[in-house]
Amino acid sequence: MSAFIDFYFDFASPYSYVAAHMIEEIAERHKRSVIWHPVVIGNAFKAVGGAPMQTLPLRNEYVEKDVARLARYLGLPYEHPSSYPVPTQAAACAFLWGQDRDPERAKEFARKVFAAYFVEDRNIADLDVILEIIESFGLERAAAHEALNSAPLKDRLKAETDLAMARGVFSAPFFIVDGEPFWGYSRLPILEKWLADGPF
Repeated sequence: MSAFIDFYFDFASPYSYVAAHMIEEIAERHKRSVIWHPVVIGNAFKAVGGAPMQTLPLRNEYVEKDVARLARYLGLPYEHPSSYPVPTQAAACAFLWGQDRDPERAKEFARKVFAAYFVEDRNIADLDVILEIIESFGLERAAAHEALNSAPLKDRLKAETDLAMARGVFSAPFFIVDGEPFWGYSRLPILEKWLADGPF
C-alpha cells in the first residue's frame, strides 16, 4: 500500500484552495504523506472536451457563491478574485522549482500563492507577484526569475500535466490514493473513509 496521497491542484481553482487547507490534516490522521502536483487544467479541458469557467456563466456564478459559502462554513478567509480565472503557468513552475529544493516549504509557498489570489486579490498571473512571494522565503529574485523563464522548467510543467492526464486527472482538485481516483474537495470524506477502512 502506498504511503502517499497524490494531490493535483491548479492555482486558479478555488476548490483547490479549499482542498489545500484540508488534505494535509486528513493525511496526518491516517499516517500518510501528501505529494502536491501543480497542473494546468486548461490543457486537461482540451483533452476531455471541457470548457473554461468564464465560458459557462451560470456555472461561474454558482461557483462564486458556492466557494464563498464554503469558505464561511470552514472558517477560511476568501475573496473572489477580480480577475478570474487567470493563467497559472508561472506559479506552477515556481512551485516545481521550489519543490526540488524543499517539498515542505514548496507547500507553504503554494498556500501563500492561494492566499495571494483568493484572499488578497492579487493577480498571480503577474510574474512580479510570484517573484515577490518567492522573495518572502529569502530566495534570490534574479535566480528565480531566470529559472522560471527557462525552457526546461516549462517543459517539465507540460510533462507533469501530461502525466497527470495519463493517470486520469481531468480537473482540480484531484486525488489519487492507492491507485483510486477522487475528484473534488467534496470527495474528501469518502477519501478519508477509504484511508480508514480500506477499499469499498
